[in-house]
Amino acid sequence: MRLLIAGTGLALCLVVVLMATLSPTPIDQPYESAIQRVLSVLHRSGVPEWFGYRWIEFSANIAMFVPVGYFLSLVFPTRFLWMAIPLVPLLSGTLEAVQFFVLPARFATVNDVIANTVGGWTGIALAGLTVAAVHLRDRRVLQRWRERNVIGVRDSSA
Repeated sequence: MRLLIAGTGLALCLVVVLMATLSPTPIDQPYESAIQRVLSVLHRSGVPEWFGYRWIEFSANIAMFVPVGYFLSLVFPTRFLWMAIPLVPLLSGTLEAVQFFVLPARFATVNDVIANTVGGWTGIALAGLTVAAVHLRDRRVLQRWRERNVIGVRDSSA
């Protein structure tokens, strides 16, 4: 069941990422003026001037890859979870290379690879915490079950 959920989640995330990164034009292009208006309001409301479009884009790239890293790592058995670590920057670098060589209206940047990698690795860390929490819960449930059954066996022999 874990593999089905993880595989489905990964497939859906990859579809979204591929649509966002491999569209012929940047997905934010139609919204540039709206983004600038929002930034203007934020700056007037006290958000520092250094927080601009680049930070929004960087943060969006991180957020986009968190679920990719999460589901990617859950596809692997627990002892091979580490294999997701090199796959995240590899995937991001491949997408940026396709943008650079195939999509002339897109901008391939090292910053995007860094942001995507940070997001993916954050997802991997969250998956690791999830796996650890599930294992801990399972051990506690099993321990309670054993205690009940041992007590039940002792009580029935009396």
